[in-house]
Amino acid sequence: MVAMRQYQFASFGLDQLKITESEPPAPGPGEVAIDVRAFSLNYRDLLVVKGLYNPRLALPAVPVSDGAGVVASVGKGVTDVREGDRVMTQFVADWTDGPFEARHAGSTLGTPGPGLAAERVVLPERAVVPMPDGYDFAQASTFPIAALTAWSVLVTEGKIQEGQWALTLGTGGVSVFAVQLAKALGAKVIITSSSDDKLARAQSLGADHGINYNDNPRWDKAVLEITGGRGADVVVETAGIATMTTSMKATAAGGLIGVLGGVTGLSGEVQIAPLVMKRLRVVGVLVDSRAHFEELSAFLAEHSIEPVIDRKFRFDELPAALQHLESGGHFGKIVVEI
Repeated sequence: MVAMRQYQFASFGLDQLKITESEPPAPGPGEVAIDVRAFSLNYRDLLVVKGLYNPRLALPAVPVSDGAGVVASVGKGVTDVREGDRVMTQFVADWTDGPFEARHAGSTLGTPGPGLAAERVVLPERAVVPMPDGYDFAQASTFPIAALTAWSVLVTEGKIQEGQWALTLGTGGVSVFAVQLAKALGAKVIITSSSDDKLARAQSLGADHGINYNDNPRWDKAVLEITGGRGADVVVETAGIATMTTSMKATAAGGLIGVLGGVTGLSGEVQIAPLVMKRLRVVGVLVDSRAHFEELSAFLAEHSIEPVIDRKFRFDELPAALQHLESGGHFGKIVVEI
């Protein structure tokens, strides 16, 4: 590779994303160089580029938080990865196992760590995970954040059991994976959306019930009716502050709400009465550890779970791909291929 292309932004805004060329980076000790073949988009990426995730971010920066590719070369001391290996990225690079620690937050990819919107990227060896057999790069690029976040809510934190109820909001990447994973785990699933067409697609993937929240603004009552008055045992709360109170009302006593998104905002008024009276557990979810990613990878392959890709874009179409994400019209994941 004589020169490589990457996206950078020197100031905030989608219109500030520019393709630049540079010498391909070489791995140092304990590092691997990856030729990126595909990366998928997350709402975090949109917020980063627009300056809403970290307004004090050091610029210029390379965006995008997860992807998949081929190991091009390895640095000294690397033992578990070899040239030619097909790998995925581990979003929280320093979180290999055990409980989350504050220091781990500083190792996330796509800022402050390296971004994946590049033809080649150098990462620590611990930040790559072997791709499961049977998946291509576009499919594997959807696993590091969206699939692992759904797994973290349902399994790591929620410990969902066969026959229990899972509730997930919307039909973005995390929610669609939540449907697929929960069904493979033997749970029953309720999903919300403003689109009847999207609800029908979710039910074709295994969702037991779909609720149109425009037609049912008090969708917590619909959840209670569906579950015989019990509520959902585990809630995948992707929307943020505007739906938190309703999500708590829709949760079973002693149930868990995994909070992972802020599409509707990060601050505002929330009623805590359901939290107290039903002894609910509310857990913030920043994806998960490498160890749990390896568990998820094995589970995906065992159950042949095929990720739902809404649309694929070319590398030079990244701004358009982010606009498509911002529109909210997608179902599942948006992928950019190189």
